Amino acid sequence: MAVAAITTALSTFHISKSYSLTRNHLTCRPSFTYSLSSRSSEFITTSGLSLTDKKLVVSWIEDASSVRLFHVMADASAVRSPTQKKVRSNKVLTSEPRYSKAARRFYNENFRESSSQRLSKVLAAAGVASRRSCEELIFDGRVTVNGSVCNTPQTKVDPKTDMIYVNGNRLPKKLPPKVYLALNKPKGYICSSGENQNKSVISLFNDYMKSWDKRNPGQPKPRLFTVGRLDVATTGLIIVTNDGEFAQKISHPSSGLSKEYIATIDGSVHKRHLLAISEGTVIDGVHCTPDAVELLPQQPDKSRARVRIVVHEGRNHEVRELVKSAGLQIYSLKRIRIGAFRLPPDLLFGKHIELKAAQLKALGWDDK
Repeated sequence: MAVAAITTALSTFHISKSYSLTRNHLTCRPSFTYSLSSRSSEFITTSGLSLTDKKLVVSWIEDASSVRLFHVMADASAVRSPTQKKVRSNKVLTSEPRYSKAARRFYNENFRESSSQRLSKVLAAAGVASRRSCEELIFDGRVTVNGSVCNTPQTKVDPKTDMIYVNGNRLPKKLPPKVYLALNKPKGYICSSGENQNKSVISLFNDYMKSWDKRNPGQPKPRLFTVGRLDVATTGLIIVTNDGEFAQKISHPSSGLSKEYIATIDGSVHKRHLLAISEGTVIDGVHCTPDAVELLPQQPDKSRARVRIVVHEGRNHEVRELVKSAGLQIYSLKRIRIGAFRLPPDLLFGKHIELKAAQLKALGWDDK
């Protein structure tokens, strides 16, 4: 059509353009010859055009002179916008692509991994107790899943779909925020939940729980428990939380957290006593030795000697057994440090503080 239209002018010129085929290293040079002449029956006859091809002649080219045609072509070439160079962007998309609800539902039902977890881990994450204590609850038959008693901590459950009950109380689907508290435990309080709830360490947080709704509106109340234990006669630092994973980490021997105690002794303390303590003793069939033993300077207002003892295993009654094996009798025992976190000296018995990020890091916990 283009050839037939342009043949209506008065002269002839040759236009050619090269194209490179990089793959085969070839060059193709197509040529187009435009005959610019008047449209006449003789030209149509000699060029082999049929009568139907006359419709291909463009009228404005037919009526325009050759000089005008070249001016029009030159003007069109001059105003042609320059080709914009494509710049490859190295930017990485940081936002996730958006999908429709139907697409997300299809993916979740067919490809997404199940959210099932071990029962003991689910209970610990919900703040029921530490991982070890949760396993004891399961073994004792105090946990039911979908109406049936479950005695296997490794049972896979989905907290979003399964109905889980602990001691007759259903595990909430909406979990409370994590709470981390440091308590200066007074003498006479037990760390486990026994028959006398008034003497439980958790009872010292009754006022804290009563004001929970004011401080955290719309949030369910946490179930608090102690990290590790101090016997009823031992005072000092103990951590209280509702984070089972946190409790499992810092209480497990693999954490390597040392614990520092101050033992006030009835009677005199000599060098042989310190050597006997440092040599250790056997507890539950395991030979336990302290990390450090030191006789502290005598206080002017107190007549009893004080011994600083640092342990890292934290076995039951370990410090008391070490002192007893050396032939000494403990008057009072207080824990003042766990890891790098030290009990604030101005924190009164029965009072607590909320732990900040730096204090949690001192306990070896960095939750990101």
